[in-house]
Amino acid sequence: PPAHSRNDWIGPPDKHSNLRPVIFYVPPKESPLERRLREARREPATMPGAAQLLSTHPKSAGLEKEEFIYSRLKAKGLEIRDEAGQKATLNAEEMADFYKDFLSKNFRKHMQYNRDWYKRNFTITFLMGQVALARALRWLRWKKKNV
Repeated sequence: PPAHSRNDWIGPPDKHSNLRPVIFYVPPKESPLERRLREARREPATMPGAAQLLSTHPKSAGLEKEEFIYSRLKAKGLEIRDEAGQKATLNAEEMADFYKDFLSKNFRKHMQYNRDWYKRNFTITFLMGQVALARALRWLRWKKKNV
């Protein structure tokens, strides 16, 4: 980002995890509380496990889905492609079976990720409230001093 920029800069999404890199603006007179907030905001994007989960999860889901579709089509005696060269598909009820099994197998992983995500968001929200209150009090003191 340019030196005069006073905003955070967000880059293009990663092709595997879909997470976007962020370059956070650091104000010249950043308070310790504002620094804690900036560091807490930076943490979820680099959270251990988040990038790994978000990059491996779609791949594993896609592979398992393809295997499931192939096995179901094979059990029905159908080929992966029909006579017109179109990819054969399963109906919604059959795919619901796959999604139910996939979510059941990965339940603990998803719950842990969600729990961590909520904790981090609560912390960030709490710090944002503290920073807003500190800025408001600083503004009121400045206004009272100048009146």
